[in-house]
Amino acid sequence: MADSATLLGSDPDLAAVIARIGPCTLRGDDGQEPYDALLRAIAGQQLHGAAARRIFGRLCLLGARESTEGPPPAPERLLALSEESLRACGLSGNKLLAMRGVAQARLDGTVPTRSEAAAMTDEDLIARLLPLRGIGRWTVEMLLMFTLNRPDVMPVDDFGVREGWRRIKGLELPPRPKALKEATVCFSPCRSTLAWYCWRVAEEGKKTAPNPLTA
Repeated sequence: MADSATLLGSDPDLAAVIARIGPCTLRGDDGQEPYDALLRAIAGQQLHGAAARRIFGRLCLLGARESTEGPPPAPERLLALSEESLRACGLSGNKLLAMRGVAQARLDGTVPTRSEAAAMTDEDLIARLLPLRGIGRWTVEMLLMFTLNRPDVMPVDDFGVREGWRRIKGLELPPRPKALKEATVCFSPCRSTLAWYCWRVAEEGKKTAPNPLTA
């Protein structure tokens, strides 16, 4: 984190943000298996804060521990659950199908274990998981950042990151993903920390709870 602060702080606008917000508290290792983290990310897609937590918590109640704290149902269990049970958690039809696809992919080895994922590069893992239904690059990037503790992920498609960068740089409009990627490549290998600061800036002044995936 000290190295990240030094690199990011070399930019005057980011230095001001770091001084105002304080040290980065990104939790880069949530202890989850990739399978669990992907289900959590799917549950939280297009949602924020409390709504995402409630839906994932209801799903976890169907798991072995029957606790909102997790873990979610194991692959075999999830595939055996009825559509009605999963819908009752608050899942849309698309999210339900995506979760079942992830469960099957864990069983056939496409979704790696945590130890297997640790031996893969960011891009190799993205390429492995992108073909799965409901899994976009953003979803895998959340896995890389918050479960596998990868330090150099810049989710340029994320609206919060783009909005945060707009505010930091005083731009009229959020940058397009390609422009954001080009503007931030100089902050490699610390772009996960940069993304965290962008999220914090985008949330400043808002009364809603932060997205649990990016807090």
